[in-house]
Amino acid sequence: MKRGLCRMSLLELESKVFEKFPHIFNGDSNKVEQAEKIVEALRHLIELCGDDPNRDGLLETPQRVLKAFLEYTEGYQEDPKEHLKKVFDVQHRELVLVKDIEFYSICEHHFAPFFGVAHVGYIPNEKITGLSKIARMVDGYAKRFQVQENLTNQIADAVEEILEPQGTMVVVEAKHMCMCGRGIKKSDAKTTTTAVRGVYAERSDSRMEFLTLLNR
Repeated sequence: MKRGLCRMSLLELESKVFEKFPHIFNGDSNKVEQAEKIVEALRHLIELCGDDPNRDGLLETPQRVLKAFLEYTEGYQEDPKEHLKKVFDVQHRELVLVKDIEFYSICEHHFAPFFGVAHVGYIPNEKITGLSKIARMVDGYAKRFQVQENLTNQIADAVEEILEPQGTMVVVEAKHMCMCGRGIKKSDAKTTTTAVRGVYAERSDSRMEFLTLLNR
């Protein structure tokens, strides 16, 4: 009887997952079945780790985990480059730098979070975009299964492709829980990655200007 009651509760909670993400599940029976299998697999994982998936504190955890991962990976539901296509006719030929864009992502190797800030700069040619659009683009790529190196290059490549600037430079700084909370467990370790395109790849003085502005 207890198992039947738990299963009924699971089904009710699963419907809440489907309602929260209709763009993923609506009318797709295969994805609904996948979600149900994931919920059941998470129950087995809890058991494997040594706890009881039927106790009060863990009963709803599989659904919460599924909902959380669908939210963490919302970037797959869009093309982040599209945000940059809103451009303005402004005569500006010097550096545009957006600093300290916070992001949260999931490491594709361990499904552990990594988070930090991205600094995105470009020297316009004929196009500029809204500053918030750059932040939205960063979020779109971050909300996927990622490694920091790929994230950095994807941001730079999007700016290059859509805005066609004279040059693009991206610096990403992040802490990785797969390094801080497990494995070597170095809680203060940070990782910095860069990507340079156009004049930033060719001229050290342009790179130095960018890095100097970051430290102000």
